[in-house]
Amino acid sequence: MATTEWRNETSDMAVQQFDVAAAKLGLDPNLAVRLRRPDRAMVVSVPTRMDDGRVNVFTGYRVQHNDVLGPFKGGLRYHPSVSLGEVSALAMWMTWKCSLVGLPLGGAKGGIACDPAELSRNELQSMTRRYTAEILNFIGPEIDVPAPDMGTNEQIMAWIMDTYSQHKGHAVPEIVTGKPIAIGGTLGRREATGRGVVYTIIEAANHLGVDLTKCTAAIQGFGNVGSVVVKELNDIGVRIIGVADRTGGFYDANGLPIARLLEIASQTHSLEAFPFGQKITNAELLELKCDILVPAALEMQITQENAQRLQCRILAEGANGPTTPEADAILRDKDVFVIPDILANAGGVVVSYFEWVQDLQNFFWTEEEITRKLRDILVKAFHEVLQMSQKENVEMRLAALMIGIDRVARAMLWRGLYA
Repeated sequence: MATTEWRNETSDMAVQQFDVAAAKLGLDPNLAVRLRRPDRAMVVSVPTRMDDGRVNVFTGYRVQHNDVLGPFKGGLRYHPSVSLGEVSALAMWMTWKCSLVGLPLGGAKGGIACDPAELSRNELQSMTRRYTAEILNFIGPEIDVPAPDMGTNEQIMAWIMDTYSQHKGHAVPEIVTGKPIAIGGTLGRREATGRGVVYTIIEAANHLGVDLTKCTAAIQGFGNVGSVVVKELNDIGVRIIGVADRTGGFYDANGLPIARLLEIASQTHSLEAFPFGQKITNAELLELKCDILVPAALEMQITQENAQRLQCRILAEGANGPTTPEADAILRDKDVFVIPDILANAGGVVVSYFEWVQDLQNFFWTEEEITRKLRDILVKAFHEVLQMSQKENVEMRLAALMIGIDRVARAMLWRGLYA
């Protein structure tokens, strides 16, 4: 990604992480130069008729990083910060994530630069359907399978599935994952990422000899990931002392009333009106004294500027890329146990894979089966990363990247270069 059109802070961070892991692996330089760049990237105009009659042209992206292991797989993000560089980084991380947890999938990511909170349902639907039409020839059940991400949900996926199906002339539920159950979605998909984060926290606590029933936690982000992490941690006895979303957060050293918190958030889709605890900022939440910190919002939240002030023992990355390489070095010196993003938040793509498989075979599993399979995969991956970390004397992030990159590299060597 040396050329300027690919680059921003996030893509530079992803490539920097890759370069460190590639050097540690002694990766063939011909493979390394290929893996630094995505296989394909699309920038599309998305003209959308707004409710007032004017046409607004949004910018959409779909980046396909690598499909050596199988079809491209990755989320679709609606957020004002969406850019080619950001989506390229997220697609690269998705490649390593799928490889790390043993899925026969490659990495992709997409998005539209917009604020979905400012769009009506009709505007969202029109924008989504036009975006789908623009990338229609580059996606498919055996090519590239989108999924929800920040700012998107099962309704967005339903519109994508319907648009694609209308063009094909028959129902194609396997074109996306994260759909409503009524049209081929899977049980347990909405909770999958948050549950996966908690499963890895449990394994980390066991490794460190930490009693979770005596632990406190703070969670940044209260969407599908953060809210599920809060509920699942609370259910196993962890005291939740801080939560935050984009409107700000709340803190109570004695523990927040989680049932009431979840009820209010489900009604208002915001923590702004939460009447309990002391109001704090997102920056303040990250620096709370707690045993477990879960950044589950945007990337690059923990940096060289604030890493020294973190007071957690376990950092579980519910978001993609929340910690910069400079912050990683500080956290290592502080002996913070980091569960890296490509491991901690892999639950979403694991259950997306389950959904895709179920749609392909028209046979669906129970939520108990899905949850058990999810836990088995993540526990296995956690211990593979831990063993690599101990064997090579490297931090967990580098160990996870080494495993994911090595598997992709081996597959590429077997397949060779078509030129």
